[in-house]
Amino acid sequence: MSVRPPPKKKSVVFFHPDLGIGGAERLVVDAAIGLQNRGHKVTIFTSHCDPEHCFEEARNGTLDVRVRGSWPVPPHIFDRLTILCAILRQLHLIWQVYLTGELGRLRPTNFFADQLSAGLPLLQWLYPDTPIFFYCHFPDLLLARGRDNFLKRAYRVPFDLLEQWSMGFAAVIAVNSSFTKKVAADTWPSLAKRKDFKVLYPCIELDPKPPKPVDASPETRKKDVALAIRAFAGLSPSARKNVRLVIAGGYDLRSAENYEYHRELVALAKSLGLESVTAKNVISALAVSPQIPVLFLLSVPSAFKDSLLRSARLLVYTPANEHFGIVPLEAMRARVPVLAANTGGPVETVVDGQTGWLRDPEDVQAWATVMQSVLAPGADAEMKRMGAAGAERVRAEFGQEKMAESLEALLTGVKAVLMVEYRAAIFIFCACAIVPLFGRMIHYNFATPEHGGRPRP
Repeated sequence: MSVRPPPKKKSVVFFHPDLGIGGAERLVVDAAIGLQNRGHKVTIFTSHCDPEHCFEEARNGTLDVRVRGSWPVPPHIFDRLTILCAILRQLHLIWQVYLTGELGRLRPTNFFADQLSAGLPLLQWLYPDTPIFFYCHFPDLLLARGRDNFLKRAYRVPFDLLEQWSMGFAAVIAVNSSFTKKVAADTWPSLAKRKDFKVLYPCIELDPKPPKPVDASPETRKKDVALAIRAFAGLSPSARKNVRLVIAGGYDLRSAENYEYHRELVALAKSLGLESVTAKNVISALAVSPQIPVLFLLSVPSAFKDSLLRSARLLVYTPANEHFGIVPLEAMRARVPVLAANTGGPVETVVDGQTGWLRDPEDVQAWATVMQSVLAPGADAEMKRMGAAGAERVRAEFGQEKMAESLEALLTGVKAVLMVEYRAAIFIFCACAIVPLFGRMIHYNFATPEHGGRPRP
């Protein structure tokens, strides 16, 4: 019997725009650590990484994170032109590490890029034999706000075209779920004909170790938290006795939508005869009377979130058409069954009837029925069985080792995409050559004199 030799060790270079503490950043960090643990050399280049606002592994030396190209192109200009500045910063970053020889010294065997694909043609031109792996969290053109404004739509057209065209230079394009794969194929049908989008699920820590950054799940309308309140109100009074609905999520004081939607949720609970209390921190939450049926926790530190999950009977995950959804996995890891919408990513993580329930988000009564059954006398054995099945599913399918193994397989044996036209290379070179000059012009006109800007009268 022949034994397949282990894959050759690679030098994988990551490019990520801003290494903060969001879901995309968590995936990048997990992917990098996973490959590193499998013996590959990993280097992450980013235009920005704040030591006070990043994951522990990005600042404690676990990963080789290098911040380059943050100057002279700003992240935005008066809170506008964000996408343009992001593209220019990425191109400038690639040029800087290439021209200084830093990238060449790493001898990259693979490139890993995500979120922003504009730099892929340049990377392919500079390193035509090095395959590029691109991770599409979700089509950016579907995430951009203000599409109802004609000028905004017109402004976005060239960037939307650039996104699709530049992704074609990747040897492998991966997405976070089969749901996102379908959305991407519908969004870019011509690209889908040439590329077979691969599914690479995000992972979670199987044995989380505190401390970690605050996990913020924004309290916004698209999360449809109102569904949980309506379903809870549909329970019989006896079922609700000594039971509390805890709505825990990130609350950004700077967000007008967070503020307005929270007020709407409080008003909704009141209109349904449910008394509620809003707690701004853990201390105030612990002081709330146990007779209060609805508790809003505006911000939840990770350690307290884990405590909440351990004491929970059921996790109610309301977003419809969620791209993936890490929270259900965290609940299953804690042996808590999940009630989620039967659309989007949760369909691929929650097994209906085995690790939880999947229900139509338009059918409030169906959600109330599940809640009622969970609270029914004699349900303990079933809940324990589901909890164990959920924990086993997470360990088998969504751990860091599993993700790293899948990513390694996608990186192995792929060949770089060759440019079809030499003219494309000339165009890219000419377009990118002006980046430093354009960035310097922006900096000169908008920076203060003490930071190298033009003198003010």
